[in-house]
Amino acid sequence: MKNVYILWHTHVFDDGSEDDKQCGVYSSREAAEAAKTRLLLQPGFKDHPDGFMIDTPEIDKDQWTEGFITVLHGDE
Repeated sequence: MKNVYILWHTHVFDDGSEDDKQCGVYSSREAAEAAKTRLLLQPGFKDHPDGFMIDTPEIDKDQWTEGFITVLHGDE
């Protein structure tokens, strides 16, 4: 099994909507953590430090195995 380490940041707005950013893909958790440390010095990220997550999907394996629906603003 081989993994990559994807650093994400999610900013949750007051209305509950979210802005997700894929910040980078790294070969180790340590490299992803170092990137997070660098980003915490940047505008926006430093104001929302709890929005970071490191995902570790397995390479060559489907991560999404079902269909999807799209919800547009106002359709909720």
